[in-house]
Formats: sequence, C-alpha cells, structure tokens
Amino acid sequence: MKIHEYQGKKIFSNYGMPVQDGYIFEKIEDAEKTIKRVQKDFNTQDVVVKAQIHAGGRGKGGGVKYSPNFEDALENAKNIFGMNLVTHQTGTQGQLVKKVYVTEAFDIVKEYYAAITLDRSKGMDVFMVSSEGGVEIEKVAEETPEKITKVYIDPLLGIKSFQAKKLAYALKLSGDPFKSAVKIFIQMYKCYQGTDATIVEVNPLILTNKDEIIVLDSKMNFDNNALFRHKDISEMRDLDEEDPMEVEAGKFNLNYIKLNGNVGCMVNGAGLAMATMDIIKLAGGEPANFLDVGGTASSETVKNGFRIILSDKNVKAVLINIFGGIVRCDRVANGVVQAVKELGLDVPVVVRLEGTNADIAQKILSESEVSIIAAVGMKDAAEKVVTAATGN
Repeated sequence: MKIHEYQGKKIFSNYGMPVQDGYIFEKIEDAEKTIKRVQKDFNTQDVVVKAQIHAGGRGKGGGVKYSPNFEDALENAKNIFGMNLVTHQTGTQGQLVKKVYVTEAFDIVKEYYAAITLDRSKGMDVFMVSSEGGVEIEKVAEETPEKITKVYIDPLLGIKSFQAKKLAYALKLSGDPFKSAVKIFIQMYKCYQGTDATIVEVNPLILTNKDEIIVLDSKMNFDNNALFRHKDISEMRDLDEEDPMEVEAGKFNLNYIKLNGNVGCMVNGAGLAMATMDIIKLAGGEPANFLDVGGTASSETVKNGFRIILSDKNVKAVLINIFGGIVRCDRVANGVVQAVKELGLDVPVVVRLEGTNADIAQKILSESEVSIIAAVGMKDAAEKVVTAATGN
C-alpha cells in the first residue's frame, strides 16, 4: 500500500524527524483559508503548493510550485487542484489531483537523497544516501553510481550509530548538520521497521541556510500482509489513487493487477499465473491482467473474477488455466458455467483444467451448452486464446 507525502510526513514526525510541515485541502473553496493558515501558523509569507498523488516527478510535471506570496499561492493552488498530472511514474494517462498540500518554504543550501528498502539478494536492509537529491535516483544510479553510498543493516540488530555516521559522512556533512543527519537516519530506520514499510524514501532531504537538516518530501510503501498491525496506516489508504478494478478485486480476495494487453487471464496460484502470462507472450499475445483466484476458489470467486476481467474493455478473449490441487476442477467448472450464463459473455473463453476432478469438470463444461473452447495443455491453451483474441 502507498500513501501520500503529507501522510508520510505525519508518520515521520511521530518518529521525531523534522519535516517541512503544512496543511492539506481537498476542495478548491478551502484553498484560500488553507494558505492563510500556513502563513499564520508558520509565520511566513512564502509557501510551497504541492499536488498529492502516488507518483514521483511531481515537480517536473508542474505539480509543485514555490509561491512567494498569498496571491501566487492561490493561483498555483487553483492551477494544480484538478489538473491531470503526468509524470514519469504515472505514464501518459496521468493522475487527477484531488488533494493539494500547502507547506512552509525553506531556503535550500543543498539537497540530498535517503532511502531504505530490503535487498533480497543479501537478506538485509539497505540504507542508501546520495549527495544528488531532488532528482530521479534512477538517473543518478545510471550516470553517477559512485555518488550513491549503501549501508547494509541486519534487521535483527537494527541500525547502529556508526552506520548512521557513515551515511552522514558520505554526504560530507559536519557540525550540527552532521549530528542532525545521524539522528534522522537512526529514526528513519526505526520508522521503516516500526511501520512494516517496504520502502521509506526522502527526496530531497535538505540543508537549510540555518544549518538545519529537514525532510522535504516523503515516500512510504507498506507490506499489505502486515497492515493488520497498523490500523492507523490502513486508514490512510486512498482508493482514488488505485485502479478501480484492483480495488474491486480486493473486496473478493482476488489478486488482480491490470496490464495493457487483450488476453484476460484467470489462474490459481501466483507461479502458474506468471507462467501463463509468459506462454501467452510466447504465443504472440499480450496478457491483459494478472489474476490469481487463490487455492480455495469457489464458484462465486470465479464469477467475480470473470466480472472484473471483463470490465476491462481491452479484453478480447479469456484464458482460464487451473491446476486442481486444493481447489477442485469441478468447482471451477461450475463457476465458469454460472458466470457465462449470468454475465452473458461476448468474448471467447478458453479453458484448461488439470488435476483434481478434471474429468468431472470436463463433463460439466461439455454438458453445459455454453460456448467454451477446451484446451489440452498450456501451449494449446495459449495458442487458442491468442487466435481467439486476434482473429488470426
């Protein structure tokens, strides 16, 4: 799960990290009072107006504007609120801005980058910093990788002061800024572990003209499987920032991810689902989604899966690829028949069922009088569904 910048900063602040603070508005009529509240509470005339979407690169897309006075701030707020913000992470379709964050402004001397995530190859957390903050870290990693310093942390031991100092030294900090950075890095790691985050990123972390180290931005992603331990974080979920079909699938415990192809996939098991997408590609097709109905799929589960797949207008054919282990093939077959009859499918459906009660399932399908294309083996299924989708 992802959250917005302003939500991440609230969490950072709870962990004792100094942040660029402000207030959010979600209605344009609240823009004026929000700007005035920031100016009053932070004793400043200049503010920063920031679009809140779940994507980086907002500044380059025109979603972050420095405003030296109230009039400029209000104009920027009106321009940003409701805009379709396109960044390198949103894709060409962009993202509609429904929340705007108005913050205090700082005089920036230097910008840095800091982030923590899990390095699966080492089985350790990796804490990364760079003197090149405020820009895309992917670009830094590609063009000047020597400017990224990494410290590996044993999650059972946690971060040690010498590791935090190494990170601060890498940024060439000294004096009070050095001490502040060390404290921030230690608290940042505690935040990462304490919230079950999968990534904690600050870009940029800044040095001000008053020798202060301030968190200017925040990015936090969380392990969905651990959210039951963090009700406060779960409540930060913004469904407007997520694909509606993925949200709908979650209501039925379906693992669904929308893709850009035209072949809908319904599979049980993540490994088989990925293999199915691979073989569709090898057959010359393009998967329209990843959909894992799980190991205990019922007729109702299958029907809901069908409904979600077909809500994607790009889908021209559907492949059902089920290996019956825990889930019985006859249960899936009944769900397929029920879905075809109730939903009135107008796209070809290819079915490959193997495993527990596969023979019963084949009989259910053959006697159902619904239009289904039977397949034997994954290769046959992939070729048939690609042919059905393309008409070739």
